[in-house]
Amino acid sequence: MSTVNAINPNVDLSARVFDTFDEPQIQLDANEYDAVSSFFESIFTDQTAARNLTLTFFTIAEQTNTSVLTLLEQVADQNAIQLTATMAYYLNGLRSPSTLLGVNSPVTPNFYTARNVAA
Repeated sequence: MSTVNAINPNVDLSARVFDTFDEPQIQLDANEYDAVSSFFESIFTDQTAARNLTLTFFTIAEQTNTSVLTLLEQVADQNAIQLTATMAYYLNGLRSPSTLLGVNSPVTPNFYTARNVAA
């Protein structure tokens, strides 16, 4: 007979999965991290956004097998809006096509439906 205080094994499993879901395992060089972090802090006024983009930048570098400093040279002359678009481009290459970032496809209305609605 089960009791009211019985532990649900599914809850424990999902908690364990989601606790380790967002923990990147990347080895970082302190000098490279400082260079990338100072670059993002000079562009963005929010410290949290700068730190998150720094870690994202290292994730992109690891996934594309490119040096972080090479990627930093490519985006060195961009402002915040251009940099956000570039980061979305790189992240979209790593993500599933159903979860793309920064993609907005314009809605094209159906001519016949629009004609019937407008009348």
